[in-house]
Amino acid sequence: MEKFDRSYLRKIRYAVQWGLFVLIAYSGYKFYLFVRHFEKGTALLVERPPSVEGFMPIGALMAFKYWLITGIFDPIHPAALVIFIAAIGVALILKKGFCGWICPVGALSDVTWKIGMRILGKNFIIPGFLDYSIRSIKYILMGFFLYVILIKMSSDAITAFLEEPYWKVADVKLLKFFTEMSKTTMITLSALFVLSTFYKNFWCRYLCPYGALLGLLSFFSPYKITRNEKNCTHCGKCTENCPSLLPVEGRARIKSPECIGCLTCVSHCPAKGALDVALPKKRPINPLVFASLILMLFFGIIAVGKLIGHWHSSVTYEKYNALIPMAHMLKHP
Repeated sequence: MEKFDRSYLRKIRYAVQWGLFVLIAYSGYKFYLFVRHFEKGTALLVERPPSVEGFMPIGALMAFKYWLITGIFDPIHPAALVIFIAAIGVALILKKGFCGWICPVGALSDVTWKIGMRILGKNFIIPGFLDYSIRSIKYILMGFFLYVILIKMSSDAITAFLEEPYWKVADVKLLKFFTEMSKTTMITLSALFVLSTFYKNFWCRYLCPYGALLGLLSFFSPYKITRNEKNCTHCGKCTENCPSLLPVEGRARIKSPECIGCLTCVSHCPAKGALDVALPKKRPINPLVFASLILMLFFGIIAVGKLIGHWHSSVTYEKYNALIPMAHMLKHP
């Protein structure tokens, strides 16, 4: 069987992940300077980067329901809703490509378990039944948010929330969560870091409700990792290297909601035509095309949002000037 090297796929993925991570970190720094201007009064005013709203998926879910019911696109944090729609769009067509290629938390999780691998020589695996039990936590959290927001909350309740001063500075409150950490927050994040060095993608695998939602939606994706039994050499490298711990070697098509579309398994496969991204009826596409489609779809939806005026917040300078200095006193309604 002809052997060939697709390790370049991993290099491209890492370049994309960390390139986006740097851009997101820079946006976070700009947002810090933006907030500092209103807190200090004399600090230079920096334009607020709307992309920081991507870290508010729960509020975006409320805005999404409100948009579907009323046709009104949230003007306070429109970028949050645009990014949410983009992530959902990718999941419906291109697996959990958002998690595997774009999400900065995914990039951090990926490097953390690799640090653990270098230090310890291996990563640990939680055994079968216990793994399923702990993994259910993220689906329970997802179900809770979906029930409370999509079923329990009325449009009037959502309207009231979106008009509250709290929502106008929810992004500022989120920034303070990290820049002014409580002891509880510090201990929790430290524990997650330690667990993530021992276990691959601990947060993503067991606790992330956003990833759980995208995973369920990815069932509908026509593109899936597909194995050709005739060309497979059963070397086991695909299963061994899967960051989601999926038994790739034993499946014809990977339908699991845990698959993040990272192409790690494809990049390690030494047999040409044995493992590819494919449409139903095993029509493979070039993995670079698949990766490009993820980025084009995600950022294409964001570009549309910008073009139609759903990106920058409608909150005025005067309103920010009044609310940001007192943001620490504002409570969730």
